[in-house]
Formats: sequence, structure tokens, C-alpha cells
Amino acid sequence: MLSQLNSPQREAVKYLDGPLLVLAGAGSGKTRVITHKIVHLIEHCGYAPKEIAAITFTNKAAREMQERVGKLLQGKPSKGLTIATFHSLGLQMLRQEAKLLGYKPQFSILDSSDSFKILADVLATTDKQLLKKTQWQISSWKNAFINPDQALIVADEELSHAAAKVYQIYQQTLKAYQAVDFDDLIKLPVELFEQHPEALNKWQHKLKYLLIDEYQDTNTCQYKLVKMLTGVEGRFTAVGDDDQAIYGWRGADVENLRQLTEDFTRLKVIKLEQNYRSTVRILRSANQVIANNPKLFEKKLWSDLGTGELIQVSSAKDEEHEAESVVMKLLAHKFEHRTRFADYAVLYRGNHQARVFEQQLRNHKVPYTVSGGQSFFDKAEIKDIVSYLRLIANEDDDPAFIRAATTPKKGIGSTTLERLGEYASKHHLSLFAAAYEGDFQREMGNRQLEDLLTFCQFINKIQERAEKDPAGEILNDMLTAIQYEIFLYDTEESRSAEIKWKNLLEFVAWLTRKADGNGEPGDEKTLLDLTQMVALMSMLEGRDDAEPDAVKLSTLHAAKGLEFGHVFLIGVEEGILPHRESVDNGKIEEERRLMYVGITRAQKSLNISWCRKRKRAGESEQCEPSRFIGELPADDVRHFGSPTADPAASKEHGKERMAQIRAMLANKPDVI
Repeated sequence: MLSQLNSPQREAVKYLDGPLLVLAGAGSGKTRVITHKIVHLIEHCGYAPKEIAAITFTNKAAREMQERVGKLLQGKPSKGLTIATFHSLGLQMLRQEAKLLGYKPQFSILDSSDSFKILADVLATTDKQLLKKTQWQISSWKNAFINPDQALIVADEELSHAAAKVYQIYQQTLKAYQAVDFDDLIKLPVELFEQHPEALNKWQHKLKYLLIDEYQDTNTCQYKLVKMLTGVEGRFTAVGDDDQAIYGWRGADVENLRQLTEDFTRLKVIKLEQNYRSTVRILRSANQVIANNPKLFEKKLWSDLGTGELIQVSSAKDEEHEAESVVMKLLAHKFEHRTRFADYAVLYRGNHQARVFEQQLRNHKVPYTVSGGQSFFDKAEIKDIVSYLRLIANEDDDPAFIRAATTPKKGIGSTTLERLGEYASKHHLSLFAAAYEGDFQREMGNRQLEDLLTFCQFINKIQERAEKDPAGEILNDMLTAIQYEIFLYDTEESRSAEIKWKNLLEFVAWLTRKADGNGEPGDEKTLLDLTQMVALMSMLEGRDDAEPDAVKLSTLHAAKGLEFGHVFLIGVEEGILPHRESVDNGKIEEERRLMYVGITRAQKSLNISWCRKRKRAGESEQCEPSRFIGELPADDVRHFGSPTADPAASKEHGKERMAQIRAMLANKPDVI
């Protein structure tokens, strides 16, 4: 099995004498190392599958790893092996240890729109900017493992001091709802292990070896969790690349790599520098750009995939011209090389840059997908049904109660909910519990009370079934009982209602398959398991759909980990890449790493473009090419359309291309 690996990969797989850091350059086969090491631990080192955990950052990476390990084990048992995201692992721990932290196992997981609503209530405001800032600040504190009391001490200005007070109330509200937010899925397990050594001891014995993917993306909290689980012996392999640390803005701390060398003095470092993805020219460009950053560890990517085409750098008159010229180049290249649409990606710094490209692709009838578009789980109809599931799992989940009680309408009006809310908050009860209180019932009119209790009893009945009946059956019965299809056709245009209903049926069918464990014995899930799984998946990413044959439009952040035959890197200008704010805040190194990530997504060809003018706030302004273009190796680049371009070379290149296309058409008259 190890004969398929190169020498440093083999060394990384076999090394077990202490903590290991694998510095894996872009395209150097890091997933191969992790999957082979899992199999090596099971087959040659006496580890049982249930004693190993591989931790990733996305469901997609976890799925890919699971599939690869399955193939390598060739049908040998792998039951109990944990390959999961940090948040999924945190959820497993919290489910099992909930009581120790004062939660019940059926706690709810709130998404960012739920927590946004709670913050809006706490702050009594609809100011979206203020709410977003507060939400971001609380999330940053949680990622840095700072609790509300500590936040009050470290808050150094008026706004963050106010946010620290809100953080305190927000956390109390979550506890009252028996709910956690996304960041709590890491923060609470760390708190658990700090406060309950017996729980830490149990999990250290349970998970005897850890493999951590994309280590450079960990935040303080995630690092603490890893450090606690691996104990003093440091039974782990961390795989990462300091040159691809691009998530500083969301709490990731590239310093965690340096911290490893200090906390684990026996740490061994193995570098993977052979790239299996890109041509020599693409790698030379990546190496030369990133060499301008100070280095934690020196490494240089190399490849034996041939020299490859020159990197093309084009300047365009404006963003319309840039989009048109990129789409025309893409279509000509596809026609000439008989490639698929899925072989192409258009990558950019910010989502707003995609609009003009979408328009051009639609004009030319080119299929495309946009990463970071609306998730399936963000659709209103899915969230409506998930609110029922959350309430069935945890009747103290007030945000879910409000949504389920009012969608579809059940005669429970805003006045009833207001009075229920006042009573619940005065007596420190959830809305559901308050509805059953004698004092509250005496305050209400018969009709309003009847509608409210009918709804609560309906939830109680489904709760009774949730433990024993098949999830698919309960879901279908529930949709019929609340008359959701009728509600859709009453409140939407018929085409829209049809699409939404179809989405729901697809969702129920998908949940039913998950409940049955996709046919795997022992993998069956209850309605509660499904509810927590859905809540988590909706925050990490969508379901496991196959990729269509379409051009990929993506931000550079979302493209990390992906690869494409041919990449168009657009809008490479000062103020965009590097971003103006990052330049002002001294974050130029992270922007350069973003450029490096963009370059290293390409396998065979790389086109970089920038605009001489661009519209900002309705005004047209002059643009400068990014400093990163100047850092590319001159011998590997051909410039077009800019003052530095060689007009004779550009004209010659154009003639060559036309001659090639004419020759192709002459040889294959059937292609048109």
C-alpha cells in the first residue's frame, strides 16, 4: 500500500514516535497521507478503528476521506472510525456529556439567523450593521475561548464593552432555550474538559490517535480542544500549510503552527513539496509570489508535470469588457481543446464581482454554478419544517416554537404570543412550558387558549412517536396534518408553490434515507439525531449533491481545496486583491496567501486579468494592477492589453490561435 507514496509521504504515514506536523504544500497529496495513515494505524499498529479520529473543516472533505479509507481497507471493518468536522465531533461530545454542563441531550443548535433574532431582541434594535458587528464580536470571543466575564475585562472601547454585556444576556438566553450556537459546539467541549477531568479522561481513552486536516485554519478554541484530547504524549498528526492560511478574518490563527513547536518540544516536521496538480510555470509563479511573505517554515513546491503554458495577464477597459473577454477566451479554449465546462473556474476576491460574469455566461448559454449561493437549508420552506423538528426534539427552543406556531397560521395571533412571551419571561419558563401553566391559562380567552393548546398537544403527540416510529413516516404524517402543501398554494404563485413543495418532498426523502442509515445496519437515526445533524449540516454546507458539468464561479476563500484544469483569476487590482481594508490594516500577508491559493488552484493554464477602470458607487475610477502581478516571474508571463504588453507578440499569438482554430474546422467539418 505504501509503495504508491513518495518518500516524505511514506515517512509521514509511518512516523509514530511522537507529535507530527506535516507541512503539505498545495496539491502535494495531504489527503492521501491522512487516509493511508488511518489504514496503517489499523492494519499495522494495533489501533482499533473506534480509537482514531480524523478531523476536517467541511462535510465534503470528511466524505471524501471516508470513501478513500473504505477503498483502502477493501471491505475490512472500519466501524466506529470517526471522520468528522470539528463541529460534528463537538456535537458528539456534547450529546454524550450534556448533563454535566446542565443541558439535556435534545439541545437545539441555532443557526446565525436565529442568533441574529435573539441579539435583535436583546439590543431592542433593527440596525443590521450594529447587530452584525455584535454577532461577529461575540463569535470572535468564543473562537478565542473568552467567556462573557472575561469579555467585560478585555473590552477596550465603548462598542466592545456594550457587546460584552450583550454577550452575557445572549448566553443566558441560549441556556434558557436549551440551545447552543455554532461556536458553542467547540467552546462548550473545551469548558467541559476544563471543569470535568473525568470527562476528558474518558475521551482521551476513547480517541487514542488524532489526525487534523487543514491545521492552519484552526482557531484558539479548536487548538485547545486538540491539545486536551491528545494529552501530554501528543498522539496526533497535524497536516497544514502556513502559505494557505487565509481565514484570519474568521478567527483562524496561523500562530497555532508556531504554538505547536513551543507546546510540543518533540514535534517532528515533515515537508511535502512535490505537487501533483500543476505545471512547472504555475508553481514557479506561486513560489515567487509567496516568497515575499516572511516564512515560518521554508518550503518550495516542485512538479514533474512539464513546463506548461505561459501565464496570461490581460488588462481590460472595465469590468464589462473583462467579463466578455474572459467568457470568449473560455469558449474558444473549450472548443479548441474539447474540454468540459467543469474544467474551468472563474475566481475572485469578493462575491459582488460575480454578477457581471453571470450575465455574460447567461448571454452565451454557458452553464455555471456559484459557490456560496443560497444553501438548500436556507430556503424558507426547509427552515419552516426544520422548526417543527427542532421543537419536537426540544420544546424549550423558543425561536423554533414561534416559527412553527405561526407557519402555517393556526389561529395563534401575535397578541397571544406576546402575552405568552411576557408570562414566560416573568416566570423564567420556555413558551411551551408557559402555555401549560394554570395562571397563564386563566388570563387567556377560551378561543386563543384552545388554538395554542391544540398546537402544543400536536407537538407532544409527535414527540411520543419520535422515539419509536420511522422518521420518514412521522415527517409525511406531520406535513399532512399541518396542511403545508395547501398553505404553499394559498400563499405563493402556483409555479413557486410547486418548486417549494418539490424541495420539501426531496428533503423528506433525503431525511428518510439518512434515518435508514442509507441501508447500512446499525447506522439508523432517530428523529432527534436527524434534527441535530440537519442543524449542523445547514451551517457547514449543503447535501452531498454531484457536481454538474458547469463553469465554477467562486470566491478565492471558497475555492481553497479545489482544483481546476483552467483558472481565470479576475479583478487582480490594488484595492481588490489585495483588498483595500487589508492594506490599511497591515494584513497584506494574508492577501498574498489568497493570491497564492488562487494560482495553485490551476492545473494546466492560468489567466489573470485586471481592469484599467472600474465603477465604484456609480463613479468610474482608475485602477492599478495588483502588486502581486509585479511579483510573478517575468519569463513565465505573457502580458496583453497593458502598456507593458508586447504588441507584436500579442498579434502573433492571436494569428497562431486563429490558424489553429481554422485548421481544426477544416479537419472536422462536423463540429459546428
